[in-house]
Amino acid sequence: MSSSLPTDRQHHIQVAEGEVGKYVFLPGDPGRCEPIAQLFDDPVLVAKNREYETWTGYLDGEKVSVTSTGIGCPSAAIAMEELVKVGADTFIRVGTSGSMQPSIPPGDLGVISGAIRDEGTSSHYLPIEFPAVADIDVTRALAIGARSLGANVHVGISQSKDSFYGQHEPGRMPVAKRLQDRWSAWMAGGAICSEMEAAALYIVAATLGVRAGGIMMIMGHWDQSPMTDEEISRGSLDNLLPQAVAGLRELIAQDRAAGRA
Repeated sequence: MSSSLPTDRQHHIQVAEGEVGKYVFLPGDPGRCEPIAQLFDDPVLVAKNREYETWTGYLDGEKVSVTSTGIGCPSAAIAMEELVKVGADTFIRVGTSGSMQPSIPPGDLGVISGAIRDEGTSSHYLPIEFPAVADIDVTRALAIGARSLGANVHVGISQSKDSFYGQHEPGRMPVAKRLQDRWSAWMAGGAICSEMEAAALYIVAATLGVRAGGIMMIMGHWDQSPMTDEEISRGSLDNLLPQAVAGLRELIAQDRAAGRA
């Protein structure tokens, strides 16, 4: 990185103003940043620190970025807070999730219109009665973009949780009955998938007055039954990342038409 870059970097993400675009993808895994950035024009690595890795490039002439958040709501909230401070205002969570409906096969995509606040971070921002809702324009663009590439897309509610193993191995937990009863309730309400960041991102976005949405690869089965080799192969990032980028391209076009971009 050039020594001429600004030195007033954010504490955790180590990014300074001018180094990111207004549109930012938010994967959890730092290993997904470069594959996303390679779908940009002229991508460059901006910063790497802890779980946070940031790349910036261009899509259709618009400056865009990708920053990893690590696993879970606390670190995701930090990433969004610091990205807003350096000029970002539109965020797309992109990653993997677990299926919650028998009708959704592994490898389908979920566009997350809202999230169940089954986590603790968002309660430090707004009372639990406040809904974690995605921006409608971001949601619409993600669905249109993904479907334009032939993806099977489900628009709906996710469960944002704090415990990976509380979902995958609830029976061994001392609070097993509570976990299982709540899982059944989320399913009965039509939740499409389970993940670990969307609720906090949507609540932080509401608090800061910025936009957020999410597109997720849905994997696994609602009852934890094993996946076939074919189902596993459908979960390739090649079936998620281009679709997410197509969604952002759609959003950029919509924003330009509305005089926002």
